[in-house]
Amino acid sequence: MNIEKVTELAASMEKALGQIVRGQAGPIRELVVALLAGGHVLVEGPPGIGKTLMVRATAGLLTSDFKRVQFTPDLMPADITGTSVFRPQTGTFEFVPGPMFTEILLADEINRTPPKTQAALLEAMQEQQVTLDGVSHPLPPFFFVAATQNPLEYEGTYPLPEAQLDRFFMKIRIGYPDRDGEREVLDCHADTLDLVPPAIRHLEPVATTAELLALRAAIASTYVENSVREYILNLVHASREHRRVSVGASSRAAVILLFAAKSQAACDGREFVRPDDVKAVAAAVLRHRLILRPEAEVEGVDTDQVILDLLGSVELPRSAGGDLDR
Repeated sequence: MNIEKVTELAASMEKALGQIVRGQAGPIRELVVALLAGGHVLVEGPPGIGKTLMVRATAGLLTSDFKRVQFTPDLMPADITGTSVFRPQTGTFEFVPGPMFTEILLADEINRTPPKTQAALLEAMQEQQVTLDGVSHPLPPFFFVAATQNPLEYEGTYPLPEAQLDRFFMKIRIGYPDRDGEREVLDCHADTLDLVPPAIRHLEPVATTAELLALRAAIASTYVENSVREYILNLVHASREHRRVSVGASSRAAVILLFAAKSQAACDGREFVRPDDVKAVAAAVLRHRLILRPEAEVEGVDTDQVILDLLGSVELPRSAGGDLDR
């Protein structure tokens, strides 16, 4: 598997998703980058703009097992992970897997359930296993969690704890499309009374999960010159020293920024990473990993504005070396 295959698959997925979720090219690219890199995503946005639809369509483009869990205030951890059931016939307990035992899991409106249930995902997302009664149960080799959530200012939401947020490779913000994008939404529903876009009923898989796992080896081999790695370090360290930031990016954030930049480069058909690849994925990788000072929130400053400030203030590598032009 080589970079050309990665680029071809990314283009196919972006084209198909763009026909279903109109006017969201940026969030679609971020989702594809995370999926190819092997990371989980948190998709945030107001109701009615296609968060759930985008994830459902992504699952439809892969030959994979897919399950959706609607997170509600009364959902319990065992409802997701599974539970031990006593079998009178044998006098033993048997583990009955929950919906988490799938290849693609849609955790819909994850912030409508209390933290105790949210935490049920922690071990699975980090270690790809579920432990119950002292026994670890492995999840499938391909395991991708896509969680959706409404912004915290909406009624009935519980903020995700920092440890849970950090398990997400990217936090993708999906907003209202521009006027042309919204016109496309209307046009594709002009001859129907069905809220689901007709194109989603005709999706054809473009890859298997086994092929996707193989492509990750090509992405992992994408070359990252030392000056680009230094640029990532400079961004991370600058986030810790920013006057509006209380808690900056962690070492894990730096590693994920590196992985995301590799995937971004591969999606664009390159075997090497440019500083622009880092800049392209920085917001989605860092926005949920920075904790702002209270005065910044009072002033209406959000993490995206801080990240833009960091990208504008941290000096780009002066010389990317000949390797970046190879």
